[in-house]
Amino acid sequence: MEEKIYTTKKNGMAVLCLTLLGMLLGVGCIVFGAILLNGKNNYGAIPLVVGILMDVLGWIPLCGLKVIKPQEALVLTLFGEYKGTLRDEGFYFVNPFCTALNPASKTKLAQSGDASSGGRLNIATKTTGVTIDSESLSKKISLKAMTLNNGRQKINDCLGNPIEIGIAVIWKVTDTAKAVFAVDNYKEYLSLQCDSALRNIVRIYPYDVANNVDTTGDGVADEGSLRGSAEVVAERIRNEIQSKVENAGLEIVEARITYLAYAPEIASVMLQRQQASAIIDARKMIVDGAVGMVEMALDRLNEKQLVELDEERKAAMVSNLLVVLCGNHDAQPVVNSGSLY
Repeated sequence: MEEKIYTTKKNGMAVLCLTLLGMLLGVGCIVFGAILLNGKNNYGAIPLVVGILMDVLGWIPLCGLKVIKPQEALVLTLFGEYKGTLRDEGFYFVNPFCTALNPASKTKLAQSGDASSGGRLNIATKTTGVTIDSESLSKKISLKAMTLNNGRQKINDCLGNPIEIGIAVIWKVTDTAKAVFAVDNYKEYLSLQCDSALRNIVRIYPYDVANNVDTTGDGVADEGSLRGSAEVVAERIRNEIQSKVENAGLEIVEARITYLAYAPEIASVMLQRQQASAIIDARKMIVDGAVGMVEMALDRLNEKQLVELDEERKAAMVSNLLVVLCGNHDAQPVVNSGSLY
């Protein structure tokens, strides 16, 4: 079903004034008829009945008055038939028997634009953050860009390691007809599709760079990871969600990873692994530097011809220098007061 704009003029103020004037006229007719009846005039019953009918039925046009603020829309149906959507701001008068339809009006997401002071009843999991407000809410549909904080989820990455990840999704309604009629509740639908898309994408990537892992689907191992390729992962999540909610008339403006960490049960082990990897890298750098310094020292001694060393003495010197340069503690010097040989 495609969205269509409800064709009507912004004449709500004129109708309001005429309706109030008619009800006041009805009161005047009632008073006039009562005066005639008190004067024993049988014709007083006519203005009395007309005045009562005008006051009893005069409120019906008030049901057709609709106020639309900027970035709001109202989907109208008449006896079950979709008549159109009010999108432009203004004070409208529509068919009084038209009813506004918004099945997601009472659904609250953990997001901007859904703040409520009333009591709430949780109807879904903690990760979706979907709640229902006990108070009656407006049937208007917000066209503003809203932020859905989808909460933290525990998901296994491509290596089977459990991680906790949370995303924030910026979205808005682009087609009110699809949002209302294509799905049962477009807010709940969006939240569930965010969970599904997040799991589908996260299981493709490792938490950190891993060998022999293909994250792009081209059959070639790459260095993609959740920690190092956050922008790429977020864009793939956005595209995945957009493909799922296109039929609901929603547009995903942006998706961002707001939280990423190993699950608590393996966090300490992975921390030790990262520490060990960092120590190995640091040791490798120290050894490379020490070898270069020893090589430079031997070259300078040979160049200056300060002392002549045989191969055995060179080996002993290299060993001593590497111990000093690669050790964790400061070396304790030993002074040789005797002959070199």
